[in-house]
Amino acid sequence: MSAIHSTAACVIQRGEHFLMVEEQRGGPASVFNQPAGHIEAGEGPIAAILREVQEEAAWQVSLTGYLGLYVFHADGGQTFHSHGFTAEPLDKLDLALDPDIIAAHWLTLEQIRALDQQQRLRSPLVLQRIEDALSGCCYPLAVIRE
Repeated sequence: MSAIHSTAACVIQRGEHFLMVEEQRGGPASVFNQPAGHIEAGEGPIAAILREVQEEAAWQVSLTGYLGLYVFHADGGQTFHSHGFTAEPLDKLDLALDPDIIAAHWLTLEQIRALDQQQRLRSPLVLQRIEDALSGCCYPLAVIRE
């Protein structure tokens, strides 16, 4: 039996645009995701997502809500428990991006849907989290006790 991978991801919206990171995952084309990553030992989901947004996108954000826990079963048999958050951008930081990240982009929903049609989103959760955030499906951050 394999371990469950605990991750966090964040929908960050500024006007009509969403902050996305472009990653090289070894395939023929790069893929796009929200800033996201694994929750490390000794860390909770809130601390993890604030760290990941800085490492992957070089932004400081203010979390505004919790989208919920997304359970994703990857093709390779791995199971992910992904904590989804919403946030607003505060400051662009002068930091180098994580080595796996090609660039951070502000994209419209239309551009993200086009990437989905090209199968260039990291997982089906990417668009699902954005649609959930836009529908107002959000819980207070206080539901997480770290």
